[in-house]
Amino acid sequence: MNEDIQDRLYHEDMKLASIKKRSMAFFVDEMLLSLLLIIGLGDSFLEAKTLEEMILLTNKFFLEYMVIKIIYQAFFVMQYGATLGKLLVKIRVVEIKTLQKPNVIVALNRAIIRVISEMLFYLGFLWGVLDPSRQAWHDKSAKTLVVDV
Repeated sequence: MNEDIQDRLYHEDMKLASIKKRSMAFFVDEMLLSLLLIIGLGDSFLEAKTLEEMILLTNKFFLEYMVIKIIYQAFFVMQYGATLGKLLVKIRVVEIKTLQKPNVIVALNRAIIRVISEMLFYLGFLWGVLDPSRQAWHDKSAKTLVVDV
């Protein structure tokens, strides 16, 4: 990890969130958004008779679902510095420059790159596991860190 970042975190009494906490937050957020999708398409899901029909239905709304994910991520990170999953596990997103919650442009950048990373087989997330400062592609792009609260 960059020594300057490490020093700033130390002086602000902050530490990077663990991969375990980030994974738990990711799981909570994904389950919440999936539940919202199912509720939104409730009647259609009930009418689907096979698993294949359910998959075709979710594929039909893929673009809308990605937009919802971007809005969800950007709004909560901009407004609270954390999504609902991150709030639950007590971690938050901060800009490296200010160590404060991201502004709207940074949050939107982070959300868009995050969704792109998901579509590329989660390679950006794997990058974050291997990176010393635990920055996934979306963190690198937005110049953010995820820290414990």
